[in-house]
Amino acid sequence: MRRFLALVHARNMEFVRDRGNLFWNLLFPIFLVFGFSFAFSGGNNELFRVGIYGDQVLGLSFLEEPYVKSVNYEKLHLALNKVRHHQIDMVINFETNEYFVNEDSTSGSVAERIFLTSDEAANFEHRFLSGKPVRYVDWFVPGAIGANMMFSCIFGAGWIIVRYRRNGVLKRLKATPVHAFEFISAQLASRLFIVLVVSVIVYAGTNLFLKFMMEGSYLDLLLITLLATVCMISLGLIFASRIRSEELAGGLMNIILWPMMAFSGIFFSLEGTPAVLQKASRIFPLTHYIEAGRAIMLDGAKLADISTNLITLVGMSVLFLLISSLLFRWE
Repeated sequence: MRRFLALVHARNMEFVRDRGNLFWNLLFPIFLVFGFSFAFSGGNNELFRVGIYGDQVLGLSFLEEPYVKSVNYEKLHLALNKVRHHQIDMVINFETNEYFVNEDSTSGSVAERIFLTSDEAANFEHRFLSGKPVRYVDWFVPGAIGANMMFSCIFGAGWIIVRYRRNGVLKRLKATPVHAFEFISAQLASRLFIVLVVSVIVYAGTNLFLKFMMEGSYLDLLLITLLATVCMISLGLIFASRIRSEELAGGLMNIILWPMMAFSGIFFSLEGTPAVLQKASRIFPLTHYIEAGRAIMLDGAKLADISTNLITLVGMSVLFLLISSLLFRWE
């Protein structure tokens, strides 16, 4: 029994002294719970989602009702596409004093009837739209591909190099004429090919049975997938630049992976969440990929429409590659 207790005590002390492991198992879940609590702090009492375009010059009692959730849009066509696809119930345009409702949407019709009971409704002209609803699987598929890409790139590139360093493989490569940038570039190219092939197979295979909505170009979707893959691999290479311990590398990677998993819009829309959370999510490359992918598939966006996402992914990729090259050590 004394030997058993001694082994238990030794293992417990090993866990406590490993600060990275301690943080991952104890503090990180607490941060994650608080993050979800903050994201959904507004409650779920709303029955209708109403898009707002333009400066609200008229006070609408309808928008102040507890069962109405208003979402501001900077571009009118994006809001109208949401109505066409049954993703929101109404759009109120304060620029032209119009409101738009999908004539095929039951909840939209109910929201319109409630809106017409308010005194301010007389100041607005109604416009009807039509369009088929977006299935959840159509909305979810860019997030699913992005999540698989994220794990494959960060763990597939970063974890392997850490293992190479621990096993002495990098130490042997140091004696060859290979430079750090050449080695990192080769790892990036290999992982890029694998992840792109897997992503295409997953999308094409599931599309045969589910018939995803595709309003845009497959070529544009492939391009944004390529850029996002390069960016994710570059991020994973940063963790592999110096770390020697596989346990520490896994903990640090998960610190990045799970916030991206939770707050990049994979499972739920970030519309209606606190503004600070929406802005914070912009630092994640996965957010830009999912946003651009959904814009192409559901809204028929062109490359010019997602130029901000493209430029951000390119800039992040260059920055991550530069950092990983400067920090890289063979031993």
